[in-house]
Amino acid sequence: MPSSQPSATGFSRLPGTMAPLAFTALTTATTGSYRTGAVMMVAFVIGQLAVSIPVGRLLDRAGPGRGLHVLLWSSALTALAVGVAALAGVPTWGLLVAAGMCGATAGGLSAGFRTLLSRTVDHSMLLRAISVDAMLLEVTIIAGPALAVALGSGHWAAPMAGMAVAFVISSLMLPRAASGTVGVARAPSAGAAPIAWLRTVGWLGCLFTIGLLLSTLEVGALPLAERAWAGQGASALLIGVLSVSSIVGSALFAWRGGAGTAWAVLFLSVLAVGGGLTAFAAGRPALIAGLVLVGLCTGPLLAVSSVNLQRVLPPSRRSEGFSVAHFVQTVGFASGSLSLGILALETAIALGAGSAVACVVLVLSTRRHLGEEPDAGTAERSPG
Repeated sequence: MPSSQPSATGFSRLPGTMAPLAFTALTTATTGSYRTGAVMMVAFVIGQLAVSIPVGRLLDRAGPGRGLHVLLWSSALTALAVGVAALAGVPTWGLLVAAGMCGATAGGLSAGFRTLLSRTVDHSMLLRAISVDAMLLEVTIIAGPALAVALGSGHWAAPMAGMAVAFVISSLMLPRAASGTVGVARAPSAGAAPIAWLRTVGWLGCLFTIGLLLSTLEVGALPLAERAWAGQGASALLIGVLSVSSIVGSALFAWRGGAGTAWAVLFLSVLAVGGGLTAFAAGRPALIAGLVLVGLCTGPLLAVSSVNLQRVLPPSRRSEGFSVAHFVQTVGFASGSLSLGILALETAIALGAGSAVACVVLVLSTRRHLGEEPDAGTAERSPG
């Protein structure tokens, strides 16, 4: 993997993790309401989802190298536009439109970088590269809010400028070799190869489960902490347990992991147990144990799902396929947040754990009815 690509990917993700606090700081200073910032974040996510699949198709035609440069610079400009709009005193609806446009320009970045990874990393090293990428994602999730708070202490518009700078740095750090990928998917047959969507259902289900279960645990960290400790301060501890466990799990999997279906079934089963423990834990040790089990398996399951998705996606339509994957995982995360709003805490978390059980059935059904092809270099190791 080109040494600059992980850094480019990390900087491209940083604005998304900064956005919630950046929007909140902006609207609190200009409108006096942090709630408007929360609605801006909803508009940002909706913008991402609305364009992610069409943009993925465009990336397949233009090539991820050139397409990512355009998306990153466009995202930098729209992030600045949000700050300028707030400074100019535009009404709330204008801020919502600006936030939606910022999300829309960033909507294809995840798929673009994932497609670029598939073209720049040797297939035998792909599983390890994705595992390392999952570790870096956790670091970004921690660093983004901290950076937004640090910049916001100087001026409420500074986090938006920081988001723009991160997008620019990401573009500048893209490997030069990425430009060589332009045109790969431009052959006359580009886009003609069909995607065997039925073969992707199990792996897309895994991504939905990851989003659903993590969302219920992260958004529900406060009530979980109050239930176990009768204090709000412990919520940060619970999020930390999840993040550190995920980093450790990805590191171990990068060292000794494989992409076979047996691995996916193992991780889904452990997620179900961990989610059940977290939902109905009678004490602190059981709660921590449940979070550790969930954290240890999320990164590895993400890697297994991603590698197997790549295996069934035609090279000329990978950006589109990975855009669908990003869409599904985001919908899972949103569904988890919604479930906490309408269901009891235990029921919402148990729903995420139950989705892991359902995914086991999906993955095994896909394997049984459509066959499982060997994945050279990654599937030779199996947990038994």
